Amino acid sequence: MVSAYPEPVKEFLVYTALRILLFLASFGVVVGVWLLISGEANLFVSFVLAFVLSGIGSYFVLNGPREAFARRVDERASLAASKFEERRTREDAD
Repeated sequence: MVSAYPEPVKEFLVYTALRILLFLASFGVVVGVWLLISGEANLFVSFVLAFVLSGIGSYFVLNGPREAFARRVDERASLAASKFEERRTREDAD
């Protein structure tokens, strides 16, 4: 099987999994606190609060994985740009 990616996209998978895990943990905490305080939780508001909290939290907590993912994207973009320039130079020479 031929893959579009010459190497696995590990950084993307790690960062995405950690974002999902952080959101689920935030959602659990928000619903848990809401249930302790009022006895019933509004799931839509809990979802929105957890989304906002996990977004803010990921800025601080997931800085390392986000930087690794950004480096990988930058490497791939630089490689693609250099290959494009190489093909364009060869085409101009012909």
